[in-house]
Amino acid sequence: MQLTSATVRKAIIQEERRPGRVPVRSAEPIRGSRGERAVELCEAMIDITAALFNVPGKELRRGGRTEMGVSRVRQIAMYVSHVVLRLSMNEVGFGFGRDRTTVLHACHLVEDLRDDEDFDRLVAKTERVAFAAFRTRLGL
Repeated sequence: MQLTSATVRKAIIQEERRPGRVPVRSAEPIRGSRGERAVELCEAMIDITAALFNVPGKELRRGGRTEMGVSRVRQIAMYVSHVVLRLSMNEVGFGFGRDRTTVLHACHLVEDLRDDEDFDRLVAKTERVAFAAFRTRLGL
């Protein structure tokens, strides 16, 4: 499926109209090809992370609060999207349907948790897989 600004806009409108949805405000809305690219890269990153951690992609995409395990996997995906895919925090937030401050929190949290060797191995593995998956696309 080709992502166009119309399909991205339609998805955003549908998400905002969902019952019980808490509106997310972004400091600067991302429009045009930048927004489409961010959504496309983040969607792919969600799929990769869901497969690596055996978590349903639907759970990672769900708005609002989720259980700790799902939240941690989402935070890792946000961190890797920012570090490996070189997306700004605004772009990652837009792609994940979150605010940039949520992405900032996720990045700080993952950095702090990387002191644990087991956790660091998981994040490093996710970074390697993301790098391999997006290497040609990003010109890395």
